[in-house]
Amino acid sequence: MPMRVLDLTIVVLYLVLVTWLGARFRKHQSSLRDYFLGGRRIPWWAVALSIVSAETSTLTIIGTPALAFSGNLGFLQVVLGYLVARIIISVLFLPHYFRGELLTAYQLMQARFGESIRRLTAGLFLVLRALAEGVRVFAISIVVAVVLGTGDLASIALIVGLTVFYTFEGGLAAVIWTEVAQMFLYIAGGLVSFFWVVHLAPGGWAAIWETASQAGKLEVFDFSWEWSREFFSRPYTFWAGLLGGAFLTTASHGTEQLIVQRLLAARTLTESRLALLSSWVVICFQFTVFLLIGVVLYVLYDAWNLPPPQPMDRLYPEFVWNHLPTGVAGLVIAAVVAAAMSNLSAALNALASTTVVDFLQPWLTPRKDHRRSEPDWLWVSRWVTLAWGILLFGIGWLARKWGSVLEAGLSVASVLYGSLLGVFLLGVLTRNVGPRAARVAMIAGFLTMTYVKFATQIAWTWYVLIGTTVTFLSGWLGSRWIREVQQ
Repeated sequence: MPMRVLDLTIVVLYLVLVTWLGARFRKHQSSLRDYFLGGRRIPWWAVALSIVSAETSTLTIIGTPALAFSGNLGFLQVVLGYLVARIIISVLFLPHYFRGELLTAYQLMQARFGESIRRLTAGLFLVLRALAEGVRVFAISIVVAVVLGTGDLASIALIVGLTVFYTFEGGLAAVIWTEVAQMFLYIAGGLVSFFWVVHLAPGGWAAIWETASQAGKLEVFDFSWEWSREFFSRPYTFWAGLLGGAFLTTASHGTEQLIVQRLLAARTLTESRLALLSSWVVICFQFTVFLLIGVVLYVLYDAWNLPPPQPMDRLYPEFVWNHLPTGVAGLVIAAVVAAAMSNLSAALNALASTTVVDFLQPWLTPRKDHRRSEPDWLWVSRWVTLAWGILLFGIGWLARKWGSVLEAGLSVASVLYGSLLGVFLLGVLTRNVGPRAARVAMIAGFLTMTYVKFATQIAWTWYVLIGTTVTFLSGWLGSRWIREVQQ
């Protein structure tokens, strides 16, 4: 079929081009600062677009339309919390990160609590990011399977293999600059998809608005409040969205190496703040577009009397592949796949930087027989990147059974974010809390969230708030008790 040949050619050529482009950045690297921070030469607008790409990825592109198809526009309440978080991070965390030559977020914890808390927070990030990224790997395999007709195993292997190659070669600079190009492309693809599905819907926009309004699909805010078990089991009320989104993003953007690494790549503190705050404008626009696509697809499926696809996350990629014009479908799918690869490469680079800087260097550097030069550490970093790629392949294979890719990714991360954010807040807001109290606090937060996740019906949007509160209070109260015992 000519259409399939043209679309498949576009997808393949785009994958080859992105892989080639990313690999070309190898020649600009001579140190860990170059490999993990792009030499701190990245302009603020590129950092901003890179943050957007890391924050949304394929989970947004294929998961968000499915949420609106099944529900409404309530997820935008979470996005409002994203803005609150960015303001908090700009004021509270970024000044601390720019006071020294930091390569990872967890070096800040070493300065405040010592080596043990640095290892604990860094280790928590490694577990958190590996699990969450496994969900993203599986998410993009859904798109590849729709296009190429391959099984899950082959799809996951293809994406991980290509991504590991150019991340191995190009480092963070390759990650950011490929993301900049892909951001423009897949937002444009989203807009094309939106206008095309509106074009296909019988009666045009007026009919879409009427049908969607009657079905409650255009509702954004839910201000209902009742202190009950049912209230905390609903993920998309205004209160859950605002507070949950704020705590989730403060944790992910303020304490997790995946985003902090990008913020540190900016040239100055002012540019880092500008990048972070301006990224919210793009995020809000992007979520709105993809949620509206889900709403219009609901109207279209209703008009055509079609059953929704199973799993629901196939909704958007199947529509793009089966209904967009020749060539356009291939370009949109290529953008989705390439954006996912770029996001995965960022995670690989962040996992490698944390492994090398927070674990391998402190362990090996004091030993005289293991002293290494910068080129040696650069070589080690590349092979650690490869090792993480193999591990993420395995996690992506297991993630097939974890449910909706968007909510699965967010809920997995949210279980661990509370402990991470709580101990960072103890570090920047208190002076009397020591490392022993901080360790107790993190354990208390993690155990609490394990119980909340597996033994309650509390919605994922409350997870980080609960975990952070328990961790912070445990550390603050524990420091008083420990100080009294030591006296």
